[in-house]
Amino acid sequence: MNDQLEETKDFLQELSEPLYRYISRISPTGLDWVFHIIVKIILLCAIFLVIDFILKIIINSVFRIFHNKEKYPIVNSVYESKITNSIAHLFALLIVGSIHESIFSGALVKTTQFLIRSVNLGLVMIFAGMLYRSLTAFRNYFVIKQDFYKIMALNAISETMRILGIFIFSVVGICVIFGIKGTTIVGSLGAITAVLVLVFRDTILGFVTGIHVATSKNLKVGDWVSIQKYNVEGNIAEINLLTTRINNFDKTFSTIPTYDLMTTEIKNLQVISETNARRIKKSIHFNINSFKFLEDEDIEQLKNINLISDYLEKKTTELREEKESMKHKDEIVNGRQLTNIGVFRYYAQKYIEKIPELDKEGPIIVRQLNITPQGLPLEVYAFTTNTEWIRFEEIQADIFDHLLVASKEFGLQVMQVKI
Repeated sequence: MNDQLEETKDFLQELSEPLYRYISRISPTGLDWVFHIIVKIILLCAIFLVIDFILKIIINSVFRIFHNKEKYPIVNSVYESKITNSIAHLFALLIVGSIHESIFSGALVKTTQFLIRSVNLGLVMIFAGMLYRSLTAFRNYFVIKQDFYKIMALNAISETMRILGIFIFSVVGICVIFGIKGTTIVGSLGAITAVLVLVFRDTILGFVTGIHVATSKNLKVGDWVSIQKYNVEGNIAEINLLTTRINNFDKTFSTIPTYDLMTTEIKNLQVISETNARRIKKSIHFNINSFKFLEDEDIEQLKNINLISDYLEKKTTELREEKESMKHKDEIVNGRQLTNIGVFRYYAQKYIEKIPELDKEGPIIVRQLNITPQGLPLEVYAFTTNTEWIRFEEIQADIFDHLLVASKEFGLQVMQVKI
């Protein structure tokens, strides 16, 4: 390699002197240095592109040998992130930087300083690209490993590093171009530190949130979530540094600030899909004025309902025996009595227990909630074994369609606003 470089330098030195005289002869007076710089840049770019092309073919050919992602995840992550191209750029520019002084050697020395700064600026840009592609390589590695929590953390880190990298490499680039010290620029930024903090507030919060989400493993891309604050329910599509995108079930999408993932109550419903159980938790409000004790004729009529006939037979016998030794046994409020709301609650319990698509190992409850101005809520609490959205809604609707109509047979009145 060194011998080839020396031969290239000798060739360029032989070419430089006549080329210098020719350009000086055709250039307008006083502008010869401009033409020299243009020609130098064109020649250097041509040499750079040729060397870069050859190096990319060689390096990428080596990496393609290790094409098995499962066996060589690190090598494939590096290859897919195109770090190999950055390596080729780096070596090509280093070669160009080592031979550029051979072009027009000894002529117009002031153009040499311009080319040195241009090469150094190119090195800064290549290193910046290598940093960003390195973060992409890490992300590709965890994608291959399917570690989605670490992918989220790396997304937050890469976004932050990208913003900070743009700032840092911009400062270094300015220093290289104008030949000034970095401390001069950084020192001048001290007066606007407070402004920078305000500008990057969401960035800092997003970075912290990304780390928190990744370490706590409470959320990941693909999770089904519900956020009451924004009235949003859907699947997380992306978690970026500043915003999180959620694909709603109505075919729309919502974006929320990423830092809200740490400060807002978020209900993660992904466990429903993973455990094949989705909760039914829904109430019917009954008018309290429609509640009553059941008379004998009411009980006899309700015994025709198969689900509660045995229950009514047992309870009436039990209650009759209790009243035998009781004073004023004919008074209906003395002792225990069957009520239409109580019998209906038992009926609803037995009805939902017969539904095959409810999880029999989980709780299946029909319960009373606290009385409200809208009446007494009777809640059905159970889990379905089918988590598919459409079928879940059908099962839930079938249950309440039946209970709403069946409640009339018990003399109950469902609360609703009269218009």
